[in-house]
Order: sequence, then C-alpha cells, then structure tokens
Amino acid sequence: MRTVEIIFSPTGGTEKVAHIISGGWGSPAETIDLSNPKTDFSHYEIAPEDQVLVAMPSFGGRAPAVAIERLKRLRGNGAKCALVCVYGNRAYEDTLVEMEDAARESGFEVVAAIAAIAEHSIMPQYASGRPDASDEAQLAQFAGQIARKAPSKPSLPGNRPYKKAGGGGLIPKAGKECVKCGLCAESCPVQAIDSKTLEADAKTCISCMRCVKRCPHGARKVNGAMVSVAALALKKACSVRKENELFV
Repeated sequence: MRTVEIIFSPTGGTEKVAHIISGGWGSPAETIDLSNPKTDFSHYEIAPEDQVLVAMPSFGGRAPAVAIERLKRLRGNGAKCALVCVYGNRAYEDTLVEMEDAARESGFEVVAAIAAIAEHSIMPQYASGRPDASDEAQLAQFAGQIARKAPSKPSLPGNRPYKKAGGGGLIPKAGKECVKCGLCAESCPVQAIDSKTLEADAKTCISCMRCVKRCPHGARKVNGAMVSVAALALKKACSVRKENELFV
C-alpha cells in the first residue's frame, strides 16, 4: 500500500499542511503535483489499496478550477482518500464539497476531510506563520483519527450548486528588479506568463501568487493599493484566529 499526495500548492502552504498530515500516516508519500501544466495526469492510476490525500487551496471559497480539472483526469479505482482544503483564515465555503464531487467523479472513495489554515498567500498578515506548532500537533492528531476510522462517507459543509467563482483580480507584474530569467513563466501553473515579455495574461492568470513567491529577485508584485483595499475588506473576517476542522 502506498501513501499518495495529490497536491495543488502554488505558494507552498497547502503542501506544508499535506506533508504534516501524510507524515502522520507513517510511510513516505509519493506526490502527484497538480500545479505542473506539462504533466499528463491521465497516465496516473491509483491502486485500490493506496491511501490518498488530495489537497488544494481555497480561492474565494471555491477550489481552483485548474486543480479540479486535473484531479478529474486521474483514475482513483476506489482508493480511499481524505480531502484537505487550505485557506487563509477567511472562509472555505464550497471548496470541500467541490473537491468531494471531483474526487468521486475520478473514482475515489472520500472517507474524511480537513479544512486547514495557512498564511494568506496575498495578505500574509492574515494567518501569519501558520500552520504553527499548535496546528501541526492538531493536524497530526487528525491524521491518526483518519487512519483509525472505519470507511464511511463524511458530511461536508458547503452548497450545491457552488457559489459563483470570482476572477483572478490581482495580476502580478514584473518590476525594475526583473532580470528576465523566465522562472516565473516556467513555473506558472496555468502558463499565463509570456516567456519573452514576462507579462501575465489577465484572462488566464488565477492570482495564485506562485510567480511572486518564486521570483529570486523579488521582482514580481501585485498592485499595493489594491492589496490594501482587499486587506481592509477582509480585516473583520480574517483577524480572529480560526481553527482547523476535521470531518469524518
């Protein structure tokens, strides 16, 4: 039996959460990276006895459309899986039920789900430093509970039909520090960045902030004034510490 992580984690927060949980299952995990646009996900086939963790962030209360589409290309073959949605301390709304529907369509048996907190990818003042030591202990405890439970369908919060997905909105741009190395274009999960001009296509960009996070020169940024406005709008919802949740 393998432990398999199926992860979409543009800035690393979701990946960190996933590793904590799968680490609690006791065996090294193999990773399927849903953020790689060059991968043919239809070639992956999960064995029925595999233990699977599917993890992705919540973007405005929805799962990233590209991550859902790539998840649906996999063949679950009845393998039991736990879902993890990671959000920046605001709300995850319909993310888990959307992930549940996609996982079941791919042939997985969903037996548990976790909503976990990680530092906000655009406004790091919210959930700063999370997952922290307290989160790590709780997530490891959740992993043990999932491993011990009898297979059953969890009742997950969320609505069907899902809430309307928002647009990307905040599009990173290259500043004067840019040295044209092209790492941003190479690592973009949706190939939204032109490899020559390094400009992002606003219609394709999903505002995942991977290019901002990975730029070795700190050259890619989003509009500071727009971020300040968004941060003010989210202040009430994001300022009170939210806790991780387990659904079994």
